[in-house]
Amino acid sequence: MDLKRRIPLLRWSVWRMATGVRNVTTTGQIGDGREAAAVDYVLRNAKRGDVGHVLATIDKYAYDKSMLMNVGDEKGLILDAAVRRADPALVLELGTYVGYGALRIARAAPKAKVFSVELAEANAVNARQIWAHAGVADRVTCVVGTIGDGGRTLDTLADEHGFTGGALDFVFLDHDKNAYLPDLQSIVDRGWLHPGSIVVADNVRIPGAPKYRAYMREQQGKLWNTVEHKTHVEYQTMMADLVLESDYLG
Repeated sequence: MDLKRRIPLLRWSVWRMATGVRNVTTTGQIGDGREAAAVDYVLRNAKRGDVGHVLATIDKYAYDKSMLMNVGDEKGLILDAAVRRADPALVLELGTYVGYGALRIARAAPKAKVFSVELAEANAVNARQIWAHAGVADRVTCVVGTIGDGGRTLDTLADEHGFTGGALDFVFLDHDKNAYLPDLQSIVDRGWLHPGSIVVADNVRIPGAPKYRAYMREQQGKLWNTVEHKTHVEYQTMMADLVLESDYLG
């Protein structure tokens, strides 16, 4: 791996990302057009219908063009393994971004229906293009909304997409880090999980989800059984990160 890939501060796109972080919680994007550019790059360079090549093309864009906020190739392996272990039929992702996480899940669980909840309509449009190009649009669906909107999005998942008691096998948290814990609690309150459901949470160290981590530690062996995976922030090896993999004990 070359020096610019290993050390993120040598990359101009990382500095642009740092100045645009404030946009993410309101617009879901950095604000410099990198997300739309990533879609264009995928459509021009990735083999249509080849999920693996589409993922590799997104990774290449994130390394060589502009840093992206999706889980990335290193942490993606942790996600892949957790998905395969869950062998899910129904998956919920919170935080679509460009559709990368949902695409990894769809590859690891080819029989699963994957629903991804996304704050920003622009991200939903981008992700749907990538999913269509990869050939998984028939089993990956983006729902625009947030879990913390007073129940509207949860009701949509229940009424329109068949979310019901004990039906949810896998959850991937990769959205607003402050929302990890309340959103997961809302899902638990709906009764959608079952003993053996798996929840994976990205970026628990950077940017950080301290309340979520503290909750999982307090509930260890009670409501959850959690493994903390030491890894790195996406698309570099300089900054350490944590991915939490939690089994629901019911």
